[in-house]
Amino acid sequence: MTRAAPLPAPLSGRPFSIDEARRAGVSRSRLRARDLIVPTRGVRDASAAAASVTAGETPSQRMERLRVDLIARARQIAPALTPEQFFSHDVAVAVLGGPLPYTTANRRAIDVSARRPAAQPRRAGVTGHRLQSRPPAFRVIDGLRIEDPARVWRQVARSWALDDLIALGDYLVQPRNRLLTMDDLRAELEHGEDVRGRLLARATAEIRPGSETSEETKLRLILVRAGLPEPELNWELVDRAGNLVARLDLAYPRYRVGAESDGRVHAFDEAQFARDADRWDAIRALGWAHVRILSHHLRPDPTVALRKVTEALLDAGWRPGMA
Repeated sequence: MTRAAPLPAPLSGRPFSIDEARRAGVSRSRLRARDLIVPTRGVRDASAAAASVTAGETPSQRMERLRVDLIARARQIAPALTPEQFFSHDVAVAVLGGPLPYTTANRRAIDVSARRPAAQPRRAGVTGHRLQSRPPAFRVIDGLRIEDPARVWRQVARSWALDDLIALGDYLVQPRNRLLTMDDLRAELEHGEDVRGRLLARATAEIRPGSETSEETKLRLILVRAGLPEPELNWELVDRAGNLVARLDLAYPRYRVGAESDGRVHAFDEAQFARDADRWDAIRALGWAHVRILSHHLRPDPTVALRKVTEALLDAGWRPGMA
C-alpha cells in the first residue's frame, strides 16, 4: 500500500478547510486519503482521536471525557464556520470550562449558531440555531469562536434544567474565574424576554459567588431548600496563630460545622490521601465537625447528604428556624 504524502507543515496536526489545503498546494487525491477524516463538508482532519470510554469511570471522569471530546469535535468543524457563525450552547460552555449537565449519552451535540438576519447554520455534524438579532459580542478562546459568557448562559436556558443553570451561573460569577459578575447576569436578564417560566430569574435568585464546583452547588441547593441556614462558601478556617488550616466548601462558622463535597479524585493517590486525612484531623482539632459528602451521598438519593449535614448542625446546637 502506498503511503500518503506528508501534509504541509502548517496543516499538520489540526483540522483544516479544503480551500486552505488547495491554497497550500495539496492535491485532490491527497484530500481523499484514508488518514484524513471528514468531520463535516469542506473540512479534513488528520489529528483526530476518538475519546476512549473508560470502564468504571466516575461521573466526574465521564463528564470530563465528554467535555474533551466535545471540544475536539468542535475544532474539527471550526474551519468550516462562516464569519457570522459561532459555537454556542453546550459547546460554548465547554470552551469556557463550565460545568455541563450530567448525561448517560456517549456524545454531546455540536451547537453552531448565527444571529438574524444570517441564515440558520445547516451542516452535517452540527445542530444549527438562528438566534435573535443582537450586536456582535464574539470572543475567541483556543481558536473557537463563541459569544459573551452571559449570552451563553441565556442560550443553554432554553434546554437546561434549573439546577444546571444555577451551577453554570455559580461558575461564571466565581471571582477566581473572572468571567462575569452578578450585575452582568442581571443585565442579561433585563436584555430580553425570560424563558420557560422565568427560568433565568429563578436561577439568578439562587446563584451565589463562591461555589467552585457543580457538586458544591448541588449540595448547597439541597441544604438551603430543606430549610438549613445559608452556608458560607469556600470559607477559610485558620488556627489561633492565623495559619490557614482549610478552605471549607460549605461552612457554618456559628456552629463550627463544615461540609465538603469529596469527589474522591485523590482516592488512589496515597500521598494526597494522607495529606487530606491530616487536614481532616486538623479541622476537627479546632473543634469543628467535618462532614464529608461523597458522590453516593448525593446520587441517587440526596437525602443522605442532607441527613448527614443536618445531624451535624443539630449536634452543634442548631434548631429549625435558626439562622
